[in-house]
Amino acid sequence: MTFQVSDLKGRNFLDLVGSDNNILEPTYCKGSTWLQFFGHSNMLCARATRAITNHALIGEYCFHFFPKEEFSCPCGLYSIETRWHILHECRRFNEYWNPWRDSIAYFIQFLERNPRVFVFSSLST
Repeated sequence: MTFQVSDLKGRNFLDLVGSDNNILEPTYCKGSTWLQFFGHSNMLCARATRAITNHALIGEYCFHFFPKEEFSCPCGLYSIETRWHILHECRRFNEYWNPWRDSIAYFIQFLERNPRVFVFSSLST
């Protein structure tokens, strides 16, 4: 409860819900809230963590940490590539995340269908 109502969460944290429609809260306990979903793949877990915390090598991240690098979306629709844009309307990814389905299951499905999203491979992904 403290996590949800405090500033500790941060303003860029992506809220996802479980099968019971309750918001998943992070925990450090073994088999934590998210690890049970991503435990089979280190890469999937890393990409999900980057997306959830909004610490992915995308335009808005570059805008803050690498201001001399390009930060617009390569699809040409947005001047600053954001997580919201990637999940909801970017043409580069073949499966868009449904904004009304904010469950972790649909989020994992989006990541699995789009293996290049939220990858720290280069500044031009």
